[in-house]
Amino acid sequence: MKYLLILIILFFFSGCLYVNNTGISDRYYNDCHEYYDAMGIYHKVCDKNLINFKDLEPTVK
Repeated sequence: MKYLLILIILFFFSGCLYVNNTGISDRYYNDCHEYYDAMGIYHKVCDKNLINFKDLEPTVK
């Protein structure tokens, strides 16, 4: 019963979540703003993902 409920929830929200190259987001494309500041340093600021793939990787010590 628990697995059926999880599958129903995943199916229901599958239209709202997208998998991109950095993680799972609520947008199909990440909106990134690229700019140079007054000193000429390049910056790229992107929207946050709901789940980042880097956070899921196990850390090796």
